[in-house]
Formats: sequence, C-alpha cells, structure tokens
Amino acid sequence: MDFPQAEAVASRFEVLAESASTNAAMRLLSADADAWPHLSVLLTENQTAGRGRLDRSWETPAGSALAISVLLRELPSQPEAIGWIPLVAGLAMADAVTVQLPGHEIGVKWPNDVLVDGRKICGILAESTGSAIVLGSGVNTAMTAAQLPVPTATSFALLGRTCDADRLVADYLRRLDGLLSALRSWGDTDRSGVHAAVSARCTTLGKTVEVALPDGDILRGEAVRLEPDGRLCVRSDGEERLVAAGDVVHARLS
Repeated sequence: MDFPQAEAVASRFEVLAESASTNAAMRLLSADADAWPHLSVLLTENQTAGRGRLDRSWETPAGSALAISVLLRELPSQPEAIGWIPLVAGLAMADAVTVQLPGHEIGVKWPNDVLVDGRKICGILAESTGSAIVLGSGVNTAMTAAQLPVPTATSFALLGRTCDADRLVADYLRRLDGLLSALRSWGDTDRSGVHAAVSARCTTLGKTVEVALPDGDILRGEAVRLEPDGRLCVRSDGEERLVAAGDVVHARLS
C-alpha cells in the first residue's frame, strides 16, 4: 500500500503488513518520544486482534478494513477538552468519509462511532499512555455483507464505492490536527467551535436512545445535548441525566 498524501501530513507514517492491534503497538512505540512525535501513524489492512470500547474484540478479514492509530502528544491543557478527543476524531473521520460518499447521511454516534445512513462504518478508541493519547480507528473498506461484524454495520464496498485509502487517511489527519489545534488555542469547545461542529454532526441528538450504563441499568430517553465536557445529556421522565460512559443505541420510534 502506498500513502503519499497521508505521509505528507503525518510526522511519521508506518504501514504494517500485519498487526495484532495497532493501538497496542503504538502504545509500546510511544515510549520513544523522539522517534514517535505528535501525529505519528501506524496503519494496517490486516489487524488480527482488534479491540474496541469495554474491551470488546473482533476479527476482520485481511484487506477488508483499515486499522489506523494516531499518536497525540500535543494535547489541550484543559481537562474538559480531553474528553472531546474521541468525538473530535469521529467528526474528523465523518468529514473524511463524506468526501468519498456524497449523497449519504454521515454522522457521529455518541460516543465513538461514524455512521453512514444509520449504519456503522468506523469505530473510534482513544487510549491514554499517561503522557499521550493513542487514537485508534477502524474503517470498513472492502467488507462484504457476510464479513460484517454486526448486521447494523456497512462498508465502502457495500455502498458501491472503492475507498481511496490514501486520501481518506490524509483528509482525516488534516481535519483531526486542525480541530485539536483549535482546542489547544482557544481552551474550550465553545470558542474553538468544536462543540457546535460536533453537535451538528452528532446523529444521537434529538433521538430516543437507550443507554446501557456500566452498572447494568438501562437509561431510556431523548438525547438533548452535549455538555461542555462531552457528556451526553438524556431527558428521561422529565429529568435530565448526564452520561459519561456507556453504549448508546438509537431506539426505533414507535
């Protein structure tokens, strides 16, 4: 695979023939700050032991998806802004996907998925190393229907398009870097424009949702807004509750 456009954006860009997990590999490599600076990238089309939120694991057939891990060292100093990094990554990827899939509804499902026409095409996982963040994303490129991890997923191939992987990664990195720069410069999501931009792309807002909470409870209600720290506000039985972690499912309206 050749990625001249993406290589021009990244500070360091490495393509792996195979990787158990690009995020795990990047976490190990990140110990060498000189060799792996901010916006370094590991990428493979053959990830054999991928992981998602809540330690979920999955396998993807070789050549059917892109696994991309980006090392972020230049982070916002405000704690509230850090919580927006997965959402910012989702926005950046949604914008990159939109370039190649015109005419489709593309958005971000809180907290970490990119959807095309309501179906998942990409998942995001942010992991802290202590001094940096490894931002992983998995994009379904050439998956067939039989290869989809869940029936509610999709891929470029199923949408009748061949993904220009080089352009996709380059567009993603540029947008991601720009959004992070805005957060660092302005210090909050309102003045940086991040809150408004993510909210506009967030397909969860305004929907009836079911939130599976870490304690096993299910919160049902309307997703009304994103808080300044990235939490989701859900109105349920006349009360507003803020959700910091959990899986959100867009419930069907009866």
